[in-house]
Amino acid sequence: MLSSENTDKNWTHLITLRRSKRRQKLIKSGANLFILGLSLALIVLFPKSASVQAKGYRTQRVATASTGWQAASFPVENFRAYTSPFGYRRSATGGSNWEFHSGLDIAAPQGSYIRNWWGGTVVKVSDRTACGTQVTIQSGQWQHTYCHMEGNVETANGIRNMIDRPGGIQIWEGQQIPAGARIGRVGMTGRTTGPHLHWGLKYAGNYVDPTMVLRAMFSQQPVARQSKPQFTRQQTQIKIEESKYIRDAGY
Repeated sequence: MLSSENTDKNWTHLITLRRSKRRQKLIKSGANLFILGLSLALIVLFPKSASVQAKGYRTQRVATASTGWQAASFPVENFRAYTSPFGYRRSATGGSNWEFHSGLDIAAPQGSYIRNWWGGTVVKVSDRTACGTQVTIQSGQWQHTYCHMEGNVETANGIRNMIDRPGGIQIWEGQQIPAGARIGRVGMTGRTTGPHLHWGLKYAGNYVDPTMVLRAMFSQQPVARQSKPQFTRQQTQIKIEESKYIRDAGY
């Protein structure tokens, strides 16, 4: 038989083991919670582009072009490249901050002419923001903005004008502009690192990715021209996302 002393030692050893195992479980649980908390903090502090985009977009809408996209004009002459897409990106002028880029940057040689995408009314000219010298045109529910243009804004007889004298351009608020008309030239005004056009689009107050519009336009280029082209409903629609409350970087 085991002595009383040995029995006490065995019980003491067993209690010590149980306490040790319980302590290890607590340490492991605490470590897991710490790692989980650290991961969540990193996600908040350093969001990936896709994660940030998901926060901004809510419900889906449809943008339309009732007569087809062939009435539209490509906005830049002497096209070189697309240099910055629509959506969230790191600051284009340095730093690690994320910012919402509300348009498509289209590179072209400085001084290249910019053409009006769709016929409409000039609702704004400005030269005092990160967008530089800009023109905004309203075409039904569509609004299109052109930034970093040559020239400056002057007021005459209470009317604001965007004037680019070397380019022979004068645009004023309230003016009716047809599609394809020259409305300015590519410049480097505002917050920019090189000559390009920042082209922004909105439909019913919501940002639209210009690349989707360009794809729709190009998809309707006919192989053989017809006098009365026919368009299906799907060909004249673009799905967009609710984005009224996204903070635009402004350029």
